[in-house]
Amino acid sequence: MSTPRVVVTGVGALTPVGNTADELWSALIQGRSGIGPITKFDSTGYPTRIAGEVKNFDPLVYVDKKEARRLDPYLQYAVASAVMAVEDAALDTGKVAGERFGVLIGSGIGGITTLLETHKTLLEKGPDRVSPFFVPMMIVNMASGLVSMRFGAKGPNSAVVTACATGNHAIGDSFKVIQRGDADVMIAGGAEAIIVPLTIAGFCSMKAMSTHNDEPTKAMRPFDANRDGFVCGEGAGVVVLESLEHALRRDARIYAEIIGYGLTGDAHHMTAPDPEGDGAARAMAASLRDAGVDVSAVGYVNAHGTSTPYNDKFETIAIKRVFGDHARLLAVSSTKSMTGHMLGAAGGVEAIATSLALHHGVLPPTINYETPDPDCDLDYVPNQARKQQVEIAISNAFGFGGTNATLAFRAYSK
Repeated sequence: MSTPRVVVTGVGALTPVGNTADELWSALIQGRSGIGPITKFDSTGYPTRIAGEVKNFDPLVYVDKKEARRLDPYLQYAVASAVMAVEDAALDTGKVAGERFGVLIGSGIGGITTLLETHKTLLEKGPDRVSPFFVPMMIVNMASGLVSMRFGAKGPNSAVVTACATGNHAIGDSFKVIQRGDADVMIAGGAEAIIVPLTIAGFCSMKAMSTHNDEPTKAMRPFDANRDGFVCGEGAGVVVLESLEHALRRDARIYAEIIGYGLTGDAHHMTAPDPEGDGAARAMAASLRDAGVDVSAVGYVNAHGTSTPYNDKFETIAIKRVFGDHARLLAVSSTKSMTGHMLGAAGGVEAIATSLALHHGVLPPTINYETPDPDCDLDYVPNQARKQQVEIAISNAFGFGGTNATLAFRAYSK
């Protein structure tokens, strides 16, 4: 029996640049940043006082008031994006065999808002005032659980927690679930809601974030010589994946085909990437090997591109290791330059961006690219979107702990 082909048929996103996938895509091709001053708490005294916040989100569009009160923001974002993805796919979930329908949505950190608020309640009011919903509201696998209940998805149900690589691992693992015949449809992606005092303070203490507080929209500048760190973002990115046979049977619109998945470990450092780009390079190479395509076939790389001094230099090294002379012909861009770094949600949002780039024949730019860095000397699609038909693209995601995941996509054709 031949291995099923797997396609992307639905996309749902909640991001700092827009509350739907259409709004996300519009902002990306316009080169519009979603970074601004932190409004969710008083950030006075913090070295970094900017973030990519989700704006004007109403959870009551997606869940009732009673349920909304029980859900950590990351769960609200996950459910909303899953609902949008299913609607975008025009998927009649009642007609999908429940046992062949799965969910795999991850988060890097999970319900930290709930954790902090509940700890405050415990200290101030005592243990009997802790909500019975505290643990379910906080745990990472509840995103997949709630979405499965919403749509009657009784097939594979799991979650991934791999820091900033979470979204890619969730989608890659779901791709493999369908390939091996364990499901026909998977809802997959990542969600994150970490713009809270403790998390921002922690990243500030690591000296990992930009301090361009006076120019928030210019703070994220991947591959630019003057980059000084990332800016936290929040939200969710969720896709509907289907076997091609299932998608064709219901005459679904197809954005792109997912054709390869590579995952590796650096075994190097808790937070710093391997200076030789070894793990990142092996993840990219593995995704192309899995896809059965030569490096020369790739036209676009949606980079991890975090705007940190180390990542952007070492990712560039890794791309050159994998692609050799062809690296000079690649278009490489970082959509984080606009969304900020959405941590566990980043891979889901960037898989959507990559799929839509193939679908529309437009490559999103790397904004704020002003001063070339001799160590970052590839074509980063600077500042303006580019009309360019690409057949094969890859999307990178690398996380703390040295975890790496790359997804390979092909423009869909029968």
